Amino acid sequence: MLCAVLLGTVLVGTTAAADPIECPPGSTPDPRSGQCLIVVSGDPGGDGGGGSGVTSPGRTSETAPSCTYTLGGKTKKVPCSGTSGWWSQSEQAYCTAASPQPPSGDPAWGGHTDGQVYECTRSVDPRLVGVVYLVWLAQPPNGAPPDPRVLAQRAVATMELSAVSIGIVPEARPGAVGVVGMPVWMWDADPDASRWGPVTKTAAAGGYSVTATGKVDKVVWSMGDGKVVVCRSPGTPYADSYGRQASPDCGYRYDRQGRYTVRATSYWSVDWAGLGQSGSIPLQFSDTAVITVGEVQVLTQ
Repeated sequence: MLCAVLLGTVLVGTTAAADPIECPPGSTPDPRSGQCLIVVSGDPGGDGGGGSGVTSPGRTSETAPSCTYTLGGKTKKVPCSGTSGWWSQSEQAYCTAASPQPPSGDPAWGGHTDGQVYECTRSVDPRLVGVVYLVWLAQPPNGAPPDPRVLAQRAVATMELSAVSIGIVPEARPGAVGVVGMPVWMWDADPDASRWGPVTKTAAAGGYSVTATGKVDKVVWSMGDGKVVVCRSPGTPYADSYGRQASPDCGYRYDRQGRYTVRATSYWSVDWAGLGQSGSIPLQFSDTAVITVGEVQVLTQ
């Protein structure tokens, strides 16, 4: 008998042309799938996730998989891959990542936000041959490709991305005072790869790899007076020779005196590709500086 499980629900296959659907006792028909739903208990565990009878061999990308099944007190080896996917020690079944993955919040996830949902097929125990079900697994089965999104996050972690190093005039130091109405210049004082990009990193596992490239799309400067300036470049460092000129690409003017906390927020876009998939990861980092703006005092006699 052909079955499918959706985390606490087993779908028992019926003949293709059956109408109406006839289900065994204790189950209810599902007109959409042409299968019968049977409620089951328990939270299926994944390889490395625990809770499903047989312990995962703890395979890493550097060690060969050990694929076995236990039946009638005897343990035998099985191929680590087959037409139904890759062998999962914890599930004692061949599993492949469900495509597409169920949407966030679907019962198949069992409340988890990591790992993936897999479609697993029983093919060894003669009592369960042909049973197909969905289950959340924290780790991929033996030999299965890793989740490319996880590899992308690992690649990002090695980039050591950070906020821009704030360069600003008037300077953010004691005694430095700007003047109301005079140009304020803002720039990235150290626009290296970790602060501006582009930076490219690759993460690999089990012979699979994902490459990610990150770069800053924009820097949003919150000027402390309720207004913001959006800059698409690292900005131009100020030099005394510029005098009272305005910044050509990232500047501002205050219309009243005060002490202002300026926040520079870098908005990164990290594009990744691998294992036949691609995506983008948005990130943001911020830093602040405090500047003082005063008014010109005119003395009269």
